[in-house]
Amino acid sequence: MSAVYATFGLAPAMRAGGVRADGGHQVHRDFMDFIVDGRPLLFQLADLDAVSPLASDVPPAIFTAQVRTLLLEARAPLAGGRCVIYGCPECEDIRCGAVTAVIERDEDDFVWRDFAWQTSGTADLELNGYHGIGPFRFRGDAYRAELERLLLDGDGDAAPVRRRVLLIGARVAVLARLAAALRTIGIGADITHRATGVPAEELRTYGAVAFGRAVTTQERAAVRAEFEAAGLEVAYVDGLAPIVPLLVAQIEHALDCTPLERRRLSRLTTTPGTADVEVTTPCRVRLMAYRLDRLHRTHTREVFDGALEPGEHRIPVDGRAAKGQSFVVARTLGSVLVAPMVH
Repeated sequence: MSAVYATFGLAPAMRAGGVRADGGHQVHRDFMDFIVDGRPLLFQLADLDAVSPLASDVPPAIFTAQVRTLLLEARAPLAGGRCVIYGCPECEDIRCGAVTAVIERDEDDFVWRDFAWQTSGTADLELNGYHGIGPFRFRGDAYRAELERLLLDGDGDAAPVRRRVLLIGARVAVLARLAAALRTIGIGADITHRATGVPAEELRTYGAVAFGRAVTTQERAAVRAEFEAAGLEVAYVDGLAPIVPLLVAQIEHALDCTPLERRRLSRLTTTPGTADVEVTTPCRVRLMAYRLDRLHRTHTREVFDGALEPGEHRIPVDGRAAKGQSFVVARTLGSVLVAPMVH
């Protein structure tokens, strides 16, 4: 077998959730992605909507079992010594499809080989194999160190903690709808008028704070001071408009802890009549425009839905989507960005 080594690492990643115009939703998932030779392995699998088994919302015992499987300290779950590398973000059913591979030891090294798309108990390498990916040989000490640091004392306590959002504002009805939408996609949310005098233990459960437009500068400063006094760093979101899908996208972006250089969607800006999008890898991108009219009614319009190659792209936004208070949300697998329209 080849003696050429690949580097192995782990990095936080996100499968962005979202609320669709038809009332449907997709679940938010935080997970640890596999970094092979400095690049997310998921990026090598085309436009695949999937997460690794190292997800933050699985119980600690299951998280630990997943790590032990990757270390070959537990039995492979599939025939032929195959392990799930990426699976369905909505469920754990192999019938939805999963990327699997054989993981084996070769002396001190770990080898991942025979990658395949699998929808049943056995894999058909000839029909569904990823013939251009792998095999990857990892140095055993580095491979073990990366995975074992997730376990700390062996109880799975290092599994990423699901984050919650603190919603602060005066428009209770909007906040209630926003909280319900966030909970639907798997993000915890609490509503308050202020966050002063809250114990540090409680503040520690939040990864982001979202301010409504009616929250004053002084009130925002007081909230920030509470978190700073507790020694906590959180993301702060200034709500652009009382449009729930737009606010969900803002919060999703704020919670994204994926390193900037490992995001598919790296930039979204607007100029009059256009949205400028930059992507780092081939992917499908969808742009939605949201607009408030003079009666504060929300209008939603799809601007673009298609595959983009790496680089910068200028996408036209027609006049009907860019009138008044209007905003653009760009989504691709694992990334979401928001920008107000420039008129």
